[in-house]
Amino acid sequence: MKINNKEDVIKAIETHNVKFIRLQFTDIQGTVKDVEIPVTQIEKALTAGISFDGSSIEGMVRIQESDMVLRPDIRTFAILPWGRNKGVVARMICDVHLPDGRPFEADPRYVLRKVMKEAEEMGFQLNVGPELEFFLFAKENGKATTIPNDYGRYFEFAPTDLAEDIRREIVLTLTDLDFDIEASHHECAFGQHEIDFKYGDALTTADNVVTFKYVTRTIAKIHGIHATFMPKPIFNDSGSGMHVNLSLSKDGKNAFYDPDKDMQISDIARYFIAGVMEHIKAICCIANPLVNSYKRIVPGYEAPVYITWSGANRSSLIRIPTPRGNSTRTELRSPDPSCNPYLTFASILAAGLEGIRQQKMPAKSVDYNIFELTKEELKERGIETLPGTLNESADHLEKDTFLREKLGAHVHDNILRLARAEWDAYRVQVHDWEIERYLNTV
Repeated sequence: MKINNKEDVIKAIETHNVKFIRLQFTDIQGTVKDVEIPVTQIEKALTAGISFDGSSIEGMVRIQESDMVLRPDIRTFAILPWGRNKGVVARMICDVHLPDGRPFEADPRYVLRKVMKEAEEMGFQLNVGPELEFFLFAKENGKATTIPNDYGRYFEFAPTDLAEDIRREIVLTLTDLDFDIEASHHECAFGQHEIDFKYGDALTTADNVVTFKYVTRTIAKIHGIHATFMPKPIFNDSGSGMHVNLSLSKDGKNAFYDPDKDMQISDIARYFIAGVMEHIKAICCIANPLVNSYKRIVPGYEAPVYITWSGANRSSLIRIPTPRGNSTRTELRSPDPSCNPYLTFASILAAGLEGIRQQKMPAKSVDYNIFELTKEELKERGIETLPGTLNESADHLEKDTFLREKLGAHVHDNILRLARAEWDAYRVQVHDWEIERYLNTV
C-alpha cells in the first residue's frame, strides 16, 4: 500500500472501512506506546497532532512540562490484519513534538533522524539489515513460562519444530505490512527462532524492528503461547541476538566495496569499523540495555565477547560476510533485540561516521577462533573484551562525551539513570542460585 500524502491516508481509511487508528511511538527504553483514536479524529491527528502527557512516559519530561504532541508519519500507515470483527484498525508510527511544533530532542526517532542527516551531509546513506532472534514459550494458567514450545535445534523442521505454522503466520502478517521477508528458520536453542527481512534505510528499518516485535508477540498470543525477545531466557543455552548488518551507500554505490583493496573492502569500511570499535563499550549500554543482556555475551555460545574484526570469522565482534559488490557489509554481532533500535542505530552510525572523519584504521583483522585463546594470548595480542555487566557498560557510556553529544544530554543521561537503576535493583536481590549454593553450606 503506497501512502505518500494525507489524501492517500484518507482514501485508504475509506477503502478498507477503517474504524480506529493506533498512534504508536517508543520511549527511551524502546517500549512501544500506543493511543487509539476513532477515525473521526484523523483530520486532527494529521494536521494539529494528538496531545498526550509526556511526564507519564519513561525518560521524557518532568510533570511541569508534560504537554507533548504526537505527529503521525504517514509513510508508516498500515492496516492491522487481526481483530477485524470489532472494526478494522490501522496504525501509524509517530514523531514526538513539543506544543510549539518543535521536534522533541529526546524522541528516539528524532535522535536517529539527526544522525542520519549528518551522514547525508557527508554524502552517505546508512543501510541496515537486522537479524532478530526470539523464543516461543508455553503458557500455564495464562502466564508465560520458560518451557519451550518445541525441542528443535538449528534449521530443524516439523515434526521436531512445532512452530513452523506460527512462523509462517508471522511471515504472512509481516508481508501484509509491506515487509520483504528473506528467510525464516529454527535457531540453535529449543524454542528459538529467527525471521530475516530485507535491509533498508536506518529509520525505516528501526520502524520495522518495532513492528516486527509487536507482530510476533501478537501472533504468539493468538496461538496461546508467549514470544519473548529477552536476550538470555534459558541458562546454559544460546541467547537471542540482533546482529546488525551495516553498509553505507554513496552516489548510489556501496561505499564499503573496493575490488582493488585487501578483502575487497574500502578504506571507508575500515574507518567505519574503527569508529564503532572505539565506542563499542559505551554503545553496549544502549544496544544491550538489560542486566540479562550480559548473560548472553559470554564465551561458548557464538555471541561476541572480544573487540575484534575479521572476514567471515564468527568469533569476532564485527565480521565481513562473504558477499561483495553491492552486498558488501559489516555485521555487528553484539546488539540484542531488547534494545531501542532507533538509539542503537543512531549510536552505531555516529561512531562509524566519526571513524570516517578521523580516517582511523582498525587493528589488524583476525582469522582464528578467538574463543580458543588463553588470557595471556589475548593480552599479548592486545584484544579487549566487551563489558561484562550492565553497570560496567554504563561506566563506559558515562565517560563517552562523544556519544553524549550525538545522542543529546537528555537521552544520554536518562539511559544512564535507567541502567544504574536496573543494576541497583538486580544487585540487592537474593537469587535462587545463592540460596541453593549457600544456605546449607555456610
